[in-house]
Amino acid sequence: MDRRTVLRAGALSAGVLVAGALPAGAVLRRDRPVLTHGVQTGDVTTDGALVWTRADRPSRMLVEVSNDPSFRHARQMRGPLLTPASDGTGKLRLRGLPPGCEAYYRVRAEDLDGRTVSEPLTGSFRTAPVGNADVRFAWSGDVAGQGWGINPDIGGMTGFAAIAARKPDFFLNSGDTVYSDNPLAEKVTLPDGQVWRNIVTPEKSKVAETLAEYRGQFAYNLLDTNVRELAASVPSIVQWDDHEVVNNWYPGEILDLPQYTEKRVDVLAQRAFQAFHEWQPVDPARAVDGRVYRSFSFGRRVELFVLDMRSYKDANNSPRDGAGHVLGARQARWLVDSLTRSRATWKIIAADLPIGLTVPDGADIEGVANGLPGKPGGREHELAWVLRTLAQRRVRNVVWLTADVHYTAAHHYSPDRAAVGDFDPFWEFVSGPLHAGAFGPNTLDPTFGPVAEFVHAPPAANTSPLLGYQHFGEVSVDGRSGELTVWLRDGRGTSLWTRTLTPERAR
Repeated sequence: MDRRTVLRAGALSAGVLVAGALPAGAVLRRDRPVLTHGVQTGDVTTDGALVWTRADRPSRMLVEVSNDPSFRHARQMRGPLLTPASDGTGKLRLRGLPPGCEAYYRVRAEDLDGRTVSEPLTGSFRTAPVGNADVRFAWSGDVAGQGWGINPDIGGMTGFAAIAARKPDFFLNSGDTVYSDNPLAEKVTLPDGQVWRNIVTPEKSKVAETLAEYRGQFAYNLLDTNVRELAASVPSIVQWDDHEVVNNWYPGEILDLPQYTEKRVDVLAQRAFQAFHEWQPVDPARAVDGRVYRSFSFGRRVELFVLDMRSYKDANNSPRDGAGHVLGARQARWLVDSLTRSRATWKIIAADLPIGLTVPDGADIEGVANGLPGKPGGREHELAWVLRTLAQRRVRNVVWLTADVHYTAAHHYSPDRAAVGDFDPFWEFVSGPLHAGAFGPNTLDPTFGPVAEFVHAPPAANTSPLLGYQHFGEVSVDGRSGELTVWLRDGRGTSLWTRTLTPERAR
């Protein structure tokens, strides 16, 4: 199909198939269900993972799982009904698998009368290990933003293919998984005269406001072959940031943007939250309050703590000198207490906002850093409490990962350079965008004493993916020595910078 055919195809949420929605070789038959957007796994554990799919009509999700790709002696499970109430999506948690092993799964949709089933779609994933095992994963964020969608001329969202080629144990999707507030045009003319072409769907032709339009944001990315192939072969751990809802949002905000007829951000956030949980392989049962923040263990060497720095933050126009919130009291306590209890060598915090980069929202402040020198103010108070408490409890080997700012960088924080001296030195690694406009670099706020050890940013704002400033990061932890190595890579997987960290023993 060409782009105009895609536009005529109608709403994705109504179950109509569009370009790329079927895997190669699949045949569309009207007398049986069709799995329209591939398969995914997520929230992997030592004994299984969450399996996701979507059907084009009401049907029953069926899943087979096996320890070999031939599916001999496969175990079959009946999953949930796939109905319009969940936009045809459904998830089933697989359990009872051995740790640290490759698992193979096959998904079908069974018609409600039990007479016909869909063509199967297959995938694989590796369960989380136990003991002193090697762990390797990739992270990035920022997908289909700033007008850069699926371009068939360049092979689509090729950064996903570069991650798949690295064969990580899992992919940490660090937020801005979609851009609900960034409509796409069919063509974008670049400054040098080149023309960027987008596949466009009705939901991507305007800002998302309705539940159907938010669902269409997540459906759009899965039209891309690279996205679907990574999703089928590597489990994801997904968090959200602002563009899943609207740029720089915070609870209680009332929009003054003319393109929105629904001005209440809380209403938009609720719809986006429902679509996010329907379309992403996220297990609400693992989240502390059924939302987004949660943790995962990967043997004795790695524990991952996934944050939600959107749902609990205060207004962007809050005073910069008083006490502010970006985690909220409950999540901040959960983070500190969970890090304290962790026996993993490395405690890795997945943050959807950077700590020390000043991220403005017009004349206001959108991120953690308040842009002022001296003692912590505003939202920095909350992070100062986290860092201080971790130091008091002698929690060692904490590393922060993020995306958000659309370039890649390595930041080292030290109390020797900071306005406060009651925390331990730590690293923050930034990597993105995976497929969006490139920006940066942002200004480092001096409060916590950061130094940029490496930066790779474009020469101009909103640089297109054609110019190569797309990024993802990779972390590898050696099971025997416990050493952690970080690579900052470009969108093709080429290493731009690397550093190996030796774990510090608890005192």
